[in-house]
Amino acid sequence: MQTPNTGAALAAVEERPLKRAMARGWRRRCPKCGSGPLFSGYLKVADHCAVCGEAFHHQRADDGPAYLTILIVAHMVGFALHLLYSQLRLDPLIMATVLSILCVAASLYLLPRIKGAFVALQWSRRMHGFGREPAPPAKGHETGA
Repeated sequence: MQTPNTGAALAAVEERPLKRAMARGWRRRCPKCGSGPLFSGYLKVADHCAVCGEAFHHQRADDGPAYLTILIVAHMVGFALHLLYSQLRLDPLIMATVLSILCVAASLYLLPRIKGAFVALQWSRRMHGFGREPAPPAKGHETGA
């Protein structure tokens, strides 16, 4: 049974599309408005958006972005190692130097973007305090009778 205020409360809840939020997070922007910066430093998440005021202090990205970055970079470097060794027959010292530079550069590029996407995922799915208001009903399900 639905109370009179429940329908109005559910209608007032904003929709948070995952794809748009994660794209904004990848660009290191606020997942809500897309304008304000998500970070106050290289990897330090801002307490709130400077433009729309959305709070980010709830986020719990923790080690997830680092694990995903390592997974991606290790596959890239592993493929490059095989390619450089089998096709170019480079000197091992040159190969180690080139791959080390590639590994560091790729990690520095990917880590803040993946962390931004993680924070945006949490915001979009109302995880860890991002959803103080009730979540909207799932599409295709009837509410109340």
